[in-house]
Amino acid sequence: MSAQPKIFVALFSGINVGGNRIVKMADLRSFFEELGFGDVASYVQSGNVVFRSAKGDAATLAKKLEAEFEKKWGFHSRIMVRDLGWFERLVAENPYPEVAGEPTKLHAYVLERPPTADEVARLAEKCTGPERFEIRGDVLYLHAPEGLGKSVFANLIPRTLKVPCTARNWRTVLALLEMAGRNGGA
Repeated sequence: MSAQPKIFVALFSGINVGGNRIVKMADLRSFFEELGFGDVASYVQSGNVVFRSAKGDAATLAKKLEAEFEKKWGFHSRIMVRDLGWFERLVAENPYPEVAGEPTKLHAYVLERPPTADEVARLAEKCTGPERFEIRGDVLYLHAPEGLGKSVFANLIPRTLKVPCTARNWRTVLALLEMAGRNGGA
């Protein structure tokens, strides 16, 4: 008996940023299909792919995708893979629902692992501007009232926290949840 296919979302880091490491989304979708995944769909150019897989969990799929991606494109991209249930929790647990209507000012950082108390404390010391953040498990929620582009604190998050991560604005989070939910109901 084969496993029931599950819906996953792959979040790529470091592709199509500033004209570097260009990967066309049509090529990325084909890559997923060639690896045997179903119901493949991408969202915007920064590397977001919704797909269906009957085999593997999120961590196993991330390792496989990273290795195959590097073979095909010749450079490494960290890929965070999460399932539909994880995305549902991400949205449901938003600690800043009052700013969800301003999707360019609310961001979710997908963390490779939950940070330690010391790592969080180190980051909290750096949060001296108008931003505020909260960490719930392997997600850092950031409210940047002046937008991410003007946030000094946002640039400090990866190197201060020292937990591999990739960020998406709230509009992207909601779009990916909708796409994954649509595929999950198929």
